Amino acid sequence: MTSGTGQLRLLPWAGPEGKPCYLAGDGAGYLSRLADNMESTQLGLAGELIHEAKQVLDNRQWTPGELHLLAVQLTEALGNVHRIALSRGARLPTPTDDDLDTVDDLEDEENGQESPYPAVCR
Repeated sequence: MTSGTGQLRLLPWAGPEGKPCYLAGDGAGYLSRLADNMESTQLGLAGELIHEAKQVLDNRQWTPGELHLLAVQLTEALGNVHRIALSRGARLPTPTDDDLDTVDDLEDEENGQESPYPAVCR
């Protein structure tokens, strides 16, 4: 069984020996919810770490040990965010030819040609 897009879900944690873990399912089970919660936590921690890194760098007074620890933590957070992006990207539906036509129309609009599609910003 695979997800609605026919893809296995890359989970936000690694298995034994650092190997990636995948989940087959419809995205509504316990493990899917656990993975969603872990992704949310990882993204939240990454945001907090960005704020902390800015403070450390703005103060311009740090020890080599502090910079090393910051680099280690940022590397781990970036790895988590990268894994989440790959997982979510793999679960996006494959664009149809109609979707690609919409992109072409938007590009035409940017080049001064009017598009029949309304602009939507969120």
